[in-house]
Amino acid sequence: MLTALCFILSAVAIYIACEYFVNGIEWLGERFRLGATATGTVLAAFGTALPESAVTAIAVLGGHTPEQKDIGVGAAMGGPLVLATLAYAVVGGALLWHRRKLGRADSCLQADYPQLVRDQRWFLIIFACKCALGLLAFAWKPWLGVLFLLAYALYVWRELSRDQPADEDGDEVLEPLKIRPRAGHPGLGWIVLQTVAAMLVITVASRIFVHQIEAIGTGLQLSAHLVALLLSPVATELPETMNALIWMRQGKERLALANISGAMMIQATIPSALGIFATPWHFDTTLALAGVMTMLAVLWLWLAFRCGRVKAQHLLCGAGFYLAFVLLLVMHLRH
Repeated sequence: MLTALCFILSAVAIYIACEYFVNGIEWLGERFRLGATATGTVLAAFGTALPESAVTAIAVLGGHTPEQKDIGVGAAMGGPLVLATLAYAVVGGALLWHRRKLGRADSCLQADYPQLVRDQRWFLIIFACKCALGLLAFAWKPWLGVLFLLAYALYVWRELSRDQPADEDGDEVLEPLKIRPRAGHPGLGWIVLQTVAAMLVITVASRIFVHQIEAIGTGLQLSAHLVALLLSPVATELPETMNALIWMRQGKERLALANISGAMMIQATIPSALGIFATPWHFDTTLALAGVMTMLAVLWLWLAFRCGRVKAQHLLCGAGFYLAFVLLLVMHLRH
């Protein structure tokens, strides 16, 4: 009963904190003259990626046994899989749910498709290199972790250099800052206070949520590896999912999609770099399977976005890749 109560309360806390976080992030992007793309891919993604990055960092840097380090590697591989499948599916489902409320004649996404195509291509190249390293063994592999950190720095620089100012990208008028609802132009200090406080609540609540997921996995007699690859990533990617739901409810697809693509880039680089630094970074069958399904899901997204007209149903298909992964994983573990 205590586990169930903590599970529910932590999920509610994450959702409420995400309401304040996305509101603060939008104001922060406005104050720094950033458009929706940079606000989502850089500011929002960095904040919401902290919980899952912390899981990997604690496991691979603080783990004292190979099993503990394997949990970190599993989280580093499971995170991108969840984002590329379930998170995009949530965006599609939210659009269908709120379509009438938003006054949409159809279920097509109003998004910057060329930007999304570039993001998927960029991610696919880096993720393929990450998976290739997991299949090879050589002495100087740990040094290559630096390249992943440099790749993320280059990605951030590219996003900022391509970004449009907030008043030129066509986004809707900002809602009032939640802690200063009567202030037409709240001070930067209030904006930072709300954003940082919400981020801290998200981080703490996410850690509690992950612990409850792990307790549920133990109660169901699931292996630590299975929990790390399946349940923990779903839990740690909850902030991105909540952000997507909130932004889609407001009809802001660009922010929702940018947050997911930015979080995917963080998951493909920073946790991977930590894993390469501190572990052998050698994949077994389950990790290789996760990598293959992630690349297939991203390839599907890349092809869909290239068409320039994506419906919500196309994003919902992404959940099929995750379901296929779960079925194949269960079949493998049984044998």
